[in-house]
Amino acid sequence: MNYLAVERGLSSNTLDAYFNDLTGLIEFLGDSGATRNWSDVDASEISAFVDDLDERGYARSTKARKIAALKSMFRFLREEGLVEDNPTETLRSPRTGRTLPKALSIEQVDTLLTTVDKDGTPEGVRDAAMLEVLYAAGLRVSELVGLDLRDLNFETGSVRCIGKGSKERVVPLHSQAIESVSVYLDTVRPLYDRQQQEQALFLNRNGRRLSRQGFWLRLKRAARAAGIPDHITPHTLRHSFATHMLRGGASLRHVQEMLGHASIATTQIYTHLTSEHVREEYDRAFPRA
Repeated sequence: MNYLAVERGLSSNTLDAYFNDLTGLIEFLGDSGATRNWSDVDASEISAFVDDLDERGYARSTKARKIAALKSMFRFLREEGLVEDNPTETLRSPRTGRTLPKALSIEQVDTLLTTVDKDGTPEGVRDAAMLEVLYAAGLRVSELVGLDLRDLNFETGSVRCIGKGSKERVVPLHSQAIESVSVYLDTVRPLYDRQQQEQALFLNRNGRRLSRQGFWLRLKRAARAAGIPDHITPHTLRHSFATHMLRGGASLRHVQEMLGHASIATTQIYTHLTSEHVREEYDRAFPRA
């Protein structure tokens, strides 16, 4: 876990997933009650663990993640000379298939952003600023709640965020997002940060950094008020940002940089969405469609 955190720079959420997955393996191997060493674990025991995952009804995506954690750990043990053989070397992950993200229409996004602060309450003003920044910059929810005051640059109209693997990127913000954040900073944030000691940009009513769970609940409430289906998630707005950028003519490479994807192959999933949009427009406009 120290190696994953320090040398690979994985996020706290990814570290938690690795820890839970590896703890599951340890509990499975420790059922006999005997003292074990990693060098004693063979391929048959790993296969038995994978079979146990099947029997317990885990989804393919969850099973694939757990297998990836095992393979990563045993590669580490092998490189460190702690085991001679890697029992996961021939282990294959299940194919999970590609699930296309669900993007909101531009009209739905507009409705969401204009509805959230309709009552003018402090929480509504804060929520409007958060949603504007999340959509305008295509941020992950962890990146949004991790923003500090110093990450905003009003002169350049941009925001600096720390993504996966502790990678930093600077993303431009739309003028409307900048205006919403300015209103929040001037009118609401001082009410929450009475001691003026908190560096987090978005605060809860107790004056502390808003959590991912707290933002999720606020998004659900805003979606219901805007008449948008409850299945919306923070990642829905990130998907919508990417889709709308590509439909508007942005290059795949630029969208990759703004999303903070390490590989352009990850960004290419959005080209399927824009292709569907082109087909819809063709069918609507072509006389013989």
